Amino acid sequence: MAEVCRGVVPETDSSPSPPCESHSRVARRRRMELRKVKFVTPPETENGIKRPKLRIYSRFCDNAVENSCSDEENQLRLLVTNKGSPPTIIVAPILSPLNCTSLLVQSVACPKFGFASVCGRRRDMEDAVAIHPSFLQMEQENSGDLHYFGVYDGHGCSHVATKCKERLHELVKEELENNEGNDEWELAMDRSFHRMEKEVIAWNKTVTRATCRCEMQTPECDAVGSTAVVAVVTPDKIIVANCGDSRAILCRNGKAIPLSNDQKPDRPDELNRIQEAGGRVIYWDGPRVSGVLAMSRAIGDNYLKPYVICEPEVTITDRTAEDDCLILASDGLWDVVSNDTACGVAGMCLKGKAPPVSSAPASMPENGPVGVVNSDQGCSDASMLLTKLALARRSSDNVSVVVVDLRNNT
Repeated sequence: MAEVCRGVVPETDSSPSPPCESHSRVARRRRMELRKVKFVTPPETENGIKRPKLRIYSRFCDNAVENSCSDEENQLRLLVTNKGSPPTIIVAPILSPLNCTSLLVQSVACPKFGFASVCGRRRDMEDAVAIHPSFLQMEQENSGDLHYFGVYDGHGCSHVATKCKERLHELVKEELENNEGNDEWELAMDRSFHRMEKEVIAWNKTVTRATCRCEMQTPECDAVGSTAVVAVVTPDKIIVANCGDSRAILCRNGKAIPLSNDQKPDRPDELNRIQEAGGRVIYWDGPRVSGVLAMSRAIGDNYLKPYVICEPEVTITDRTAEDDCLILASDGLWDVVSNDTACGVAGMCLKGKAPPVSSAPASMPENGPVGVVNSDQGCSDASMLLTKLALARRSSDNVSVVVVDLRNNT
């Protein structure tokens, strides 16, 4: 048996090698010697440019939050633990290939929520969901944080819905900040939606087969659009801006209160507006603008201007202690599930009276779940159960559902 020698040879040790070692073994050991490591604080500037500082804010969300973020934000994942004690923050690279998120935080300041988004029986997934807790901190006294929730239902392709997911909350934030807190919600939302449409139309002009998933030539991208239902939750109000046939409802004391009105071509006021603009509503598998689009308002759809507009309808609702939850969803849910039924299902889940729901719905079509994100088990179960109910009732569209728990009066 070969003799094994052990030991650490200092760099300054000039003593001869042990007799058991060959010359090659000595050289190999010297290459493997431990070297001293010197830690140097990086300079404040590098090549004359000040190094950016990492900012960690003291406000954290109550749970795991998966948001849409920029490429820079997608480089980090923040994990916050030890609730009730000083938070421990672990920064780690995101390994998931998903385009969604990353910011996992904890705090009692943010409402609990959950959402589910499935492709359903459609060939492609064209829905998008954006959730941004504490996306804006108002400076006024006792104004608290503002929380943003949005559901976008694309048609023609997914890229307009994706652009809304990436940008609309930023535009809303800019408009509210520029408004200096005057609470002119209708004006801020209207400007945000119009700016969003201008960005989409400008972006469509640059779309080519190489950059657009719909593989359309540039002129054909004018036929792509998206609905948008957005809710901004403040400590005392719920502001909803709706453009299209996605919908928001408030569950209060077990009853459903609509916070938006579907903008369909056969709605009397919408029908009059379209006809006064010189357009027509043709019944082809339901009422459609020019026999094509099944909604009268949307972001995009430049080829149907001026009949299809992006002006949102805004409602402002005061919060009460009887509020249970807020539900936002695409028409894939509302086509087959009533407001009252959705409210009942969500309320049952929030009270813990519904059995736990697995993240993968039973009998899910081949295009299975696209996203299931939760910060609260009750909200997660409610969103998933509503999605499963829509599929069980043979919804043929993409289905996206967001459930926000309002019982903590956040």
